[in-house]
Amino acid sequence: MEKRILVTGATGTVGNETVKALSAMGAHVRAGLRSVVKGENLKRLPGVEVVEIDFSRPATLTAAFTGIDTSFLITPFDEHQVEMAKQLIDAAQKAGVRHVVRLSASGAEAEPGIQLGRWHREAEQYLEAAHLHYTHLRPTSFMQNFVNQHAQSIQEENAFYLPLGNGRVTYIDVRDIAAVAASILLHPEGHDGMAYTLTGAEALSGDEVASALSQATGRAISYVDVPEEAARNAMQQHQLPAWMIDSLLELNGICKANYASGTTDTVQEITGRPPHTFADFAETYKACF
Repeated sequence: MEKRILVTGATGTVGNETVKALSAMGAHVRAGLRSVVKGENLKRLPGVEVVEIDFSRPATLTAAFTGIDTSFLITPFDEHQVEMAKQLIDAAQKAGVRHVVRLSASGAEAEPGIQLGRWHREAEQYLEAAHLHYTHLRPTSFMQNFVNQHAQSIQEENAFYLPLGNGRVTYIDVRDIAAVAASILLHPEGHDGMAYTLTGAEALSGDEVASALSQATGRAISYVDVPEEAARNAMQQHQLPAWMIDSLLELNGICKANYASGTTDTVQEITGRPPHTFADFAETYKACF
């Protein structure tokens, strides 16, 4: 019988790519999302159905997990993400899901760690205590964040602004996260109880990122290091909530201190191919910049 896979957060950066990867591999995928209207593009993919997941309506979670064999649990970047994760885990366990893959974050195991990591670790520990087979995926910062967060300033000013100093970051292409997730969801044997840190192949400074973007676009693009307070003021002007500002600045702080510069071979080991380089990413997404 064909395996049925649920991907929650299916319209998000990682979820969307994972649904596409699973569809391309011939899987039967149920894409869980907050609004089914936003899932029209996913519904056009072979083997994909969409289902609503509303955390304020438990019945939608029950319906989403019914008949599911394996699931990729993705929660939004939200101050209530731990509670959301627990709801998903409870629903998966109640439905008899055989294996759960959960999107966590690099450094979640660090103590005392940063707030974002502590949230993810609390959710990880809840999953570990459940009666489920599980795998944690802990990726580093996404290359696609440069599209989602910096494309406008790059288009208008040929520059992007971050409080990273000379810190080096091992960015990962979300297509590689999706490939790892899809492989485990389809073939979970040997991955039970594992926690995988997923990285790209190289740690890059802001200037090196700018150089790759410049090469791809044919324009001189610059990285501008900004003081933390200036970054805080900019986020406040964009009306980001205080919890999000604090979490992002804390994350930027560990990147500036080079705590996000390590690499692993996990993408290669699980997918059988090396991860995308930042140059690959920049070439693929150059029209966005």
